[in-house]
Amino acid sequence: MLEDLAIPFTVVGLAELGDKTQLSVLLLSSRTENRFRLILGVLLAFMVVDGTAIAVGDLAGNAIPEYLMRYISAVLFMLFGILILLKGNEDEAEAKSLANPFYSGFALVFFAEWGDKTQIASGILATRYDPLLVFAGVMLSLGLLTAVAVYAGKVISERVERRIISTISGVVFIAIGIGFAFL
Repeated sequence: MLEDLAIPFTVVGLAELGDKTQLSVLLLSSRTENRFRLILGVLLAFMVVDGTAIAVGDLAGNAIPEYLMRYISAVLFMLFGILILLKGNEDEAEAKSLANPFYSGFALVFFAEWGDKTQIASGILATRYDPLLVFAGVMLSLGLLTAVAVYAGKVISERVERRIISTISGVVFIAIGIGFAFL
């Protein structure tokens, strides 16, 4: 029973560590003061995406065509990057708030994670271990990593000039989008 929780926690945690999603959450966190809503949106997206994978086992990756999710993700990342670069000249108070951190976090993770290695791993793990414990392990791991990414974004935004963060964020989001589209 313990391995049904520990193995998904470890496998998904290691797979997601330093992943594009965690980098994106870190960058979004540096753009908002309402980090709690960002965390809620990100976690809800993880619950939907990985919960779906767990519910249908390793067939979840085929439920939505992977190529479609890749292109939607590419457009979404590039759009976020362009918007961040265009809004780089705002005053500090305006720049520190995403229009809706909950929605931004949810949409980014929801579209980026379909067919991702952690979603597929979650589905495969559910074919061997207790699905409820797999879900608990996966969510604990993703929740911990999300909290760390959000905290890191907060620390970075307090120490690095906003214009530098905006430029780096915009370029990184566009680069991730290009990666989704062409890799």
